[in-house]
Amino acid sequence: MNLNEIVQNALPHPVWYGDAPPVVRGAKLRGDAACDLAVIGGGLTGLWTAVEALRESPGRNVVVLEAGHVGVGASGRNGGFVSTSLTHGLGHGHSMWPEEMPELIRLGEQNAADIDNFVREEGIAADLRWCGKTLIATKAHEVTWIERLHQLHSHYGLASELLDREAIQGDVHSPTYLAGISIPSGGLVDPMALTVGLADAAVRRGARIFENSAVDTLRRHGASVHLRTAQGKVCAAKVVVATNAFRPLLRRLRPFVLPVWDHVLATEPLTQSQLDSIGWKRNQGLTDAGNQFHYYRRTADDRILWGGYDAIYYFRGRTESSLALRDASHELLARHFYRAFPQLHDVRMSHRWAGVIDTTSRFTPMFGTAMKDQVAYAVGYTGLGVASSRFGARVALDLLDGRHTERTCLGMVKRKPIPFPPEPIKWPAVQVTRAALARQDLTGRRGMWLSTLDRFGIGFDS
Repeated sequence: MNLNEIVQNALPHPVWYGDAPPVVRGAKLRGDAACDLAVIGGGLTGLWTAVEALRESPGRNVVVLEAGHVGVGASGRNGGFVSTSLTHGLGHGHSMWPEEMPELIRLGEQNAADIDNFVREEGIAADLRWCGKTLIATKAHEVTWIERLHQLHSHYGLASELLDREAIQGDVHSPTYLAGISIPSGGLVDPMALTVGLADAAVRRGARIFENSAVDTLRRHGASVHLRTAQGKVCAAKVVVATNAFRPLLRRLRPFVLPVWDHVLATEPLTQSQLDSIGWKRNQGLTDAGNQFHYYRRTADDRILWGGYDAIYYFRGRTESSLALRDASHELLARHFYRAFPQLHDVRMSHRWAGVIDTTSRFTPMFGTAMKDQVAYAVGYTGLGVASSRFGARVALDLLDGRHTERTCLGMVKRKPIPFPPEPIKWPAVQVTRAALARQDLTGRRGMWLSTLDRFGIGFDS
């Protein structure tokens, strides 16, 4: 099997785009505009911000500025896993904020319910399904990890089911599976359809969305904030920054957000006999239990989306679109796919792409304000932003309007993560950490480097 040929023949864009990348639908900002609220970024965080601001205050004048097209970044490039967790998983949240976990669990579940209600009320055709997920052990020490996670679910009164080797392989037929834990919460969605649906909902409520309108400068000027693009300017009373993995206009954010490229493949649609060969009747999301993990799922047209594992950080945090097609990463993913499902050896890949994840040192978002509280931000979702981006938008609006709410009282909102070191130290530090994570995946032992990071509250555990 020629993996290079398989990868090269795949379309070089997300499967959510179909046969061709989406076109810019909105106008480009030309000239001057004024608004009550300007949002920088046309992804899920920015669009949820616009929608929620207009739901609160229907007469609010809202402008969204997007550098490319709506959903061009991670919002239209992810795997579409909808998690109820606001803390990058239950285990991570328990290690970071054990005293707040009951509240964080409640808020996360309410956030997911609110998303479901909104999608249904608006008639957004995004294939949103609450099918849960299964976490899979493929190494002996990972069996112990998922047993501990099952105990943690019981501790917090959350449902989960341990699956032994026979049960997990009976559910999804892969010779690599040793055990699993079935978690009924969470679901799957077409993330690009969700993003476009949010944009349409925002426009219906009166928002103006300008695409191909990158903001070059952000300056406070008197009682307002001025945002300049190549051909226009917006004078805003308040601003929300929702750029996430891309270089932030607020200099204070730059040490806190690390852009990491995540790679994805999608197969051609499977035939009925191929579907029968893998089982997977519940159609839930699947992820590995390791640090370097795969996430995978079936799409509405019976493809398998297979992503993750090979996360790449480029020196100085490069995010240009030319980096999205990395043959070595896509070939590695293909090799892992055929190892997991040898019965699908004749299935070919139809799409290949990558997206930039905005990670913080604690693997959870950070929030705050700037410019005398006229600018708010919510960044750093670390791959679990499909649902928590709405929560981040709500936090940003609370902070911007000076509201004391149950969200703004949380430790994860009030306290910042530890910043990353500057270059040229950052790149080698990331490589050392990646190597340490890979060693733990092989041996099950945390090691001195990762244990040291743990003591400082740095969350490289997933």
